[in-house]
Amino acid sequence: MDLLSTIQGSLLEGFFPAGWDLAKIDACVDDDPATISNRQPWWHPGFELVPCQSLGDFDTLLGHEIAMCIRRSRDAGEKLALILPVGPMGMYRWAVYFLKEWNVSCDHVSGFNMDEWSDAQGNTLPSDHTGAFQYAMEQAFYGPLGELTIPKEQRHFALPHVLPSYAEKINAIKAEGGKLAVIFGIGRVCHIAFWEPQFAGEYESEEAWKQDTHRIGAKLHPLTIEQNAITSFKSRTTHVPAFANTIGPGLFLNADYIIGGADGTLSRGMMWQGLSLWMTLRHEPTPWIPSTYMPTQPGRLFFLEELAGPLQAECN
Repeated sequence: MDLLSTIQGSLLEGFFPAGWDLAKIDACVDDDPATISNRQPWWHPGFELVPCQSLGDFDTLLGHEIAMCIRRSRDAGEKLALILPVGPMGMYRWAVYFLKEWNVSCDHVSGFNMDEWSDAQGNTLPSDHTGAFQYAMEQAFYGPLGELTIPKEQRHFALPHVLPSYAEKINAIKAEGGKLAVIFGIGRVCHIAFWEPQFAGEYESEEAWKQDTHRIGAKLHPLTIEQNAITSFKSRTTHVPAFANTIGPGLFLNADYIIGGADGTLSRGMMWQGLSLWMTLRHEPTPWIPSTYMPTQPGRLFFLEELAGPLQAECN
């Protein structure tokens, strides 16, 4: 007896994205955690998984990868467009640490926050609101870098009057020989940024879906709301906005390099991200599961080993 055998007639019938085959999704999970790194035919040859034993290891290694990406572009004399998430966050402390240790200036970098909370019209929280992603980035990354930081005029946030210009700005950087790196986490419903799986039903084709660069006032999936209530709002669901401004696949699928992180464990064996990680790695790419496209690009995905499972019921 499980969800697959009891969903008919339940309150969850019709709740999940229409393109989800729950049986196929469940089959993505292997009871042997060691097999999570088994390469799939659609993975890019330059895509690599990096297991991390602890959260401390995860934050350090991910921060080092971000700092190395910035350092490599500077050493190569290239401009760098960085698409940045707010979540995971612990890596920014270490990225700052390494950049300061190496005395690497970030004046060649342009930062693009991938999303921001909004209302249905795309209006956002004030930049000094503690819940705003812009505030989080200033406190965790831009501010602590001090004199080495990304210049203010090269910091871009997902505001309704700024987000539509991302594609043009990033294309201009790449036209000058620069690179695009996408740093990302994986949502409970496998979104990248706040590009939700149910959006797939609005497009005539996969190619049309892939070309869309952003969305203002995107309607969030209920599981995204609850994920953020748990991870960012100390369980206070009533404080989580129901909409967000977000980049789309027209940006996050055009990376020269990706840096991903999955650290969604809680405590006492509890987690929220294990199934999402297996889906990302084992389900063939589909617009109904946006994160499945990330392994088709070169780069690294860092994950806590605990997320690989085994994903089996426990009494906590």
